[in-house]
Amino acid sequence: MITTRFAVKSDTDFWFSLDAHLQMDELKRKIRDNMAYIIEENGEPIGIMRYNLFWDSIPFLTLIYLRGDKRGIGAGRTAVERWESDMKKANYGLLMTSTQADEQAQYFYRKLGFKDIGGLVFDIPDYEQPLEIMLAKRI
Repeated sequence: MITTRFAVKSDTDFWFSLDAHLQMDELKRKIRDNMAYIIEENGEPIGIMRYNLFWDSIPFLTLIYLRGDKRGIGAGRTAVERWESDMKKANYGLLMTSTQADEQAQYFYRKLGFKDIGGLVFDIPDYEQPLEIMLAKRI
């Protein structure tokens, strides 16, 4: 059974086994503010999910990551649906996320009802990356 719960301090080691981008202080803040989730299968952690607020008012999914052996079993969908439900209960009406154009996640988000709303080009030396596709979904 796939479940999603808020991350707690004791999840720190598991979290950093999957997320090399977040700083410890930021994870502590996300845990405090319930902006970090642990995705579990039968009580075993298999993934993580976190978000911020875009323009301080729109929930923006910044990362969902599942262990490689746990992709394709519906865990990502279950986790995003939990996040959507939490955001709706918190009276948000719009969600956002993004993914690079060379990543498969764009198809995952579109299957979940997210729509392309634009893109960002990072061509600044030392920060170059493929087009970042921005997606949004009304809830």
